[in-house]
Amino acid sequence: MNRSRPTSPRGARTLANADETGTPRDNGAAPAFENTPGMRLLDQFEGSKLLPNIMHFGRVLRSAGLPVGPGKIIDAVNAVQTVGIASRKDFYWSLHAVFVNRRDQHDVYDQAFHIFWRDPRLLERMLGMLMPEVPGEEQNEPQEPPSRRIMEAMSPKEQEGQQQEQEKEPEVEVEATLTASANELLQKMDFEDMSAEEVAAAKAAISRMRLTIDEVPMRRFERSHRIDRVDMRATLRAAMRSGGGLIPLQYRRRRKRTPPLVILCDISGSMGRYTRMLLHFMHAITNDRDRVHTFLFGTRLTNVTRHLRQKDVDVALECCNDMVDDWSGGTRIGESLKEFNRFWSRRVLGQGAVMLLISDGLDRDAGRGLEIEMERLHKSCRRFVWLNPLLRFEGFEPKSQGIRAILPHVDEFRPVHNLESLTELVDALNRQLSRRQEGMGEWLQAM
Repeated sequence: MNRSRPTSPRGARTLANADETGTPRDNGAAPAFENTPGMRLLDQFEGSKLLPNIMHFGRVLRSAGLPVGPGKIIDAVNAVQTVGIASRKDFYWSLHAVFVNRRDQHDVYDQAFHIFWRDPRLLERMLGMLMPEVPGEEQNEPQEPPSRRIMEAMSPKEQEGQQQEQEKEPEVEVEATLTASANELLQKMDFEDMSAEEVAAAKAAISRMRLTIDEVPMRRFERSHRIDRVDMRATLRAAMRSGGGLIPLQYRRRRKRTPPLVILCDISGSMGRYTRMLLHFMHAITNDRDRVHTFLFGTRLTNVTRHLRQKDVDVALECCNDMVDDWSGGTRIGESLKEFNRFWSRRVLGQGAVMLLISDGLDRDAGRGLEIEMERLHKSCRRFVWLNPLLRFEGFEPKSQGIRAILPHVDEFRPVHNLESLTELVDALNRQLSRRQEGMGEWLQAM
């Protein structure tokens, strides 16, 4: 007996949901793309200018170098919707919590925010029907001029036009001349005035820097095949092996080794705009040679040597960011040097170490106890070099108490504010000094 089960036509289920004309019926089911977070946000902010302006603000931050993508834009809109805009301060920190995930990004975000949202009543005009209108808090405090990377991020159209004009240049010789001129300008440009593209080019140039400090003789000896100092112990042993009939002279010489390099870098608020580039410099040096010890200090001392040994510079800086708690705060140079002398100096300042102090010398404690710690530190190392970004000003004078306490115990006093100053520093460290405090007479007389 043939068993057959009832079958329905292939299009029966489709036709069941269709009308007489064959048009499918609408059961109220929304398409899949309408349930995405982005489409729901568009529905909520329909008729309001808040969403387009937050998207535009995210593009500005992205052009300035911050990692901002579509996901962060959605999170930013959700954060503003949750926190509200009862005050300008709430709106500022709700976006800050989403767009800023590293301390060195705070200054860029702060400048971009105050430029983009500079009209205190701009928020009320953008919100439309979604949020109630609340007057913002005006900020009449004078602000520092924005950095060049922020200004270029606020006007991308002009940059695209300039790039298109540059691409139309047909002459290769002119392009080569412009490239050489641009490199020369980049070498002398202050880190504080660089745009995002120039910062990237400067970081690439810093990563190629190499520091080859000459080897220094140590107290220990090693065997030498050249006629040098006679090694009596090795000579007597050689005479015993030969039976005493022939005494071959054995020689020795002092061992040579590259001296340790110890870096103390100020990360206070006054040094914030230079710390980012200097950390790239310290990372390049740490991965180029051995025995490099790096310490960061603001109100406390932090050893970041192990973190800067990471090959990836972004991973290394992220580890330093998580390790240090006093970024962009005050400066207690005396207390930080006291902690270094007490716990670290005998570990890392042996065998003719070279010391680099990177700081502007502005001390919150007005130089209290700083001179004593500097004297001890100067006696513990073979060479002490102070790098101060304030030397970029022609009229600089050592007037602050912190600077006056440090200067008498420094062998070299150099600026550090651009690529040219870093290149000169590398050249200076590669050559040997004839005596200590060479070239410091003028500064000591100015005190």
